[in-house]
Amino acid sequence: MEANKKWLSIPDEFRKKLINNGFCAKCRGAVTITDFIIVDHPEGVMLEGKCKNCGNKVVRVVEMDE
Repeated sequence: MEANKKWLSIPDEFRKKLINNGFCAKCRGAVTITDFIIVDHPEGVMLEGKCKNCGNKVVRVVEMDE
């Protein structure tokens, strides 16, 4: 629940940019993250989801100041 609060504290426009700028190792480039969950991470929060293009696992760490 804490991770979700952190995520929602990020402005909506910036959250959209983060979702649309994950890295897929299979596609070898920036992709949109789909079907993601938000989990706590020592640096802030982490998005764990899938590549919109190929379905490969994509993880994005979002560093945050506490």
